[in-house]
Amino acid sequence: MDVRLRRKKPAGKSTRIQEVNRRIILDAALEVFSTYGFRGSTIDQIADRAGMSKPNLLYYFKRKQDIYVSVLEDTLADWLQPLADMDPLGDPVTELQRYIARKLAMSAARPEASRLFANEILQGAPAIQKFLRTTLKDLVDEKAAVLRRWMTDGRIAAVDPHHLIFMIWAMTQHYADFETQVRAIIGSEADSTAFRQTAGQAITTLLLDGLKRR
Repeated sequence: MDVRLRRKKPAGKSTRIQEVNRRIILDAALEVFSTYGFRGSTIDQIADRAGMSKPNLLYYFKRKQDIYVSVLEDTLADWLQPLADMDPLGDPVTELQRYIARKLAMSAARPEASRLFANEILQGAPAIQKFLRTTLKDLVDEKAAVLRRWMTDGRIAAVDPHHLIFMIWAMTQHYADFETQVRAIIGSEADSTAFRQTAGQAITTLLLDGLKRR
């Protein structure tokens, strides 16, 4: 299942420069929205972060809401793809290890993306409620069914598959959503490859040892 959403683009054919500028705007908006939330962010902040004038930015997006929704669409498409890529025919342990590793890598590479999504959820998901109840639910139900088959076949221990997915989300996205807290405790070591590897080992050990056949 491919969860990639259809990106909203300006009417007509876009030039390469327009596509580059649009990407710059969305990257800048991600930083601003993830820091200040939708209500606390302004077009001026986004334009300043993007290094362009406000009128130039408004050529690409007419409203702050349009930018916000586009950023969320990009974020959700990228963030959910590792789950969509979980192979029903693969080895359960290998597939779960790969999924956890990709989630941790994304948390390390773009923590602001996870925080933006978390902020939207905390606000009641006004911009993506339909997506949560349709595309997201369908994807999670599909992968929960895969996990349940693996459990029924005795390949991994039987636990509630939805709760297993929720636990993976909580464990991996913690390092993005609570980055400030992690840094306060760990310090500059939190930026190291060794720290991320240790985090991955801890999560996979706890989860996969718990999923061993009894």
